[in-house]
Amino acid sequence: MHSPSRRRMLVAAVTAGAASLVLAACTGGTTLADPGSDGSTGDAGATTVTFRLWDDVAAPAYAESFDAFSAAHPDLRVQVEVVPRGEYADRLREDMTDGDMADVFWATPTMYPAYAAAGDLVEVGADPDEAVWERSVVDLFTYRGTLWGVPQLWDSVALYYNEPLVAAADVDPSRLAWTPGGGAGDTLQAASRALTVDTTGRHPGEAGFDPGATQSYGFNAGADLFAIVLPFLAQNGVRFRDGQEFTFATPDGEAAFQYLVDLVRAQVAPPAAQDGARDGADAGPARDLFTHGRLALFQSSSQDLRTLVQDAGPGLRIAPMVAGPQGRPGVLTGVAAVGNAHSAHDGATREVLRWLGSADGQAALASQGVGVPAVAGAQEAYAEYWAARGVDVQPFLDAAREPGAPAPAAIGVDAGIAAVQPVLDRMFRGEIPVPEAVAQAQQAGNAALATPSPEP
Repeated sequence: MHSPSRRRMLVAAVTAGAASLVLAACTGGTTLADPGSDGSTGDAGATTVTFRLWDDVAAPAYAESFDAFSAAHPDLRVQVEVVPRGEYADRLREDMTDGDMADVFWATPTMYPAYAAAGDLVEVGADPDEAVWERSVVDLFTYRGTLWGVPQLWDSVALYYNEPLVAAADVDPSRLAWTPGGGAGDTLQAASRALTVDTTGRHPGEAGFDPGATQSYGFNAGADLFAIVLPFLAQNGVRFRDGQEFTFATPDGEAAFQYLVDLVRAQVAPPAAQDGARDGADAGPARDLFTHGRLALFQSSSQDLRTLVQDAGPGLRIAPMVAGPQGRPGVLTGVAAVGNAHSAHDGATREVLRWLGSADGQAALASQGVGVPAVAGAQEAYAEYWAARGVDVQPFLDAAREPGAPAPAAIGVDAGIAAVQPVLDRMFRGEIPVPEAVAQAQQAGNAALATPSPEP
């Protein structure tokens, strides 16, 4: 591992919807406004800063953004490189170790802490004004009191629904709620039964209903951590993780899991074998069922929006996520642009980070509908993009303002989640009773967290 040279970025709002970032070495050093401080620019030609991400859809928007950046900074260029998501974490670890990592790169809340602790990332010091960046996204990339990335895009959870299927069953998606055991106030169970129908028109619980010939399901209850598990736990007052430990194995946690498992057992949700969702990045077969008109209610993240609009047809609509006993707290996640502390182009890298933290820098992301921009001043353009295509994205924007559960973000948390997930999968398949599975999953996750992580 390289010996880190620490930097500090001080963030301040200068205009509505824009951020001015000032970056200096811990000893006082140069500021972001001095891109030539590293000796990498001048008469010899333009300096090239590399920017890495994993999203093919976002890459063209960033290219457009960086064209505008270079027009204002003729001596600087930004080269965008895309690494497939499945290879990204391994390539990051290898390239950081070998000294070949990009100058600026995307990172998730679970990805960056180990690199921050190792001194591999530029420090973003003072919190920005909340009017500039979405505060909940800033929190995602704050570790040990320091901000380590320039927030870019965020994902929240809402309820996609198939309007023709919902209208035929006389279901109001905006009023759906669940209670443990399906008690007073629960409307999700009845709605899911009404929306689940076999090829002969029968519903679960009716004589002759054939679960092997289900034409459409009601709701995607399953092991999707980000869109289903974490919101249902939070809505029942349960913290998935607290401090350095998983803490979901409580009576209220068991009740939330039991409710979801019961929906699968009642045959109003796709069987667990058909639900391949994991962390919101891949909604798997449940998403495919929705796009083919075979799932009426699909609770998932804004990351799925572009695919669903393209594949699900004009009947797609969006409502707030299903409410629980404590309302609609969900979990917000996102990506930030982080700076490589070992970059050979310190000043130029700082200038790129400054741009990426501004409304102008995120304008192309918003105007192309790539994702919800972290700069509050750019979010209207995102909403307008989708409104022009007949889609109201307000439920996703509102979800970020709801009190939510903290996203899992700590050194080793990915390993912990990887240990938890297989046990939850077996629970949803009916192989382990809920109380036993919840206890096993928590124990496995905490054991993985306690195991020393390899050097990033």
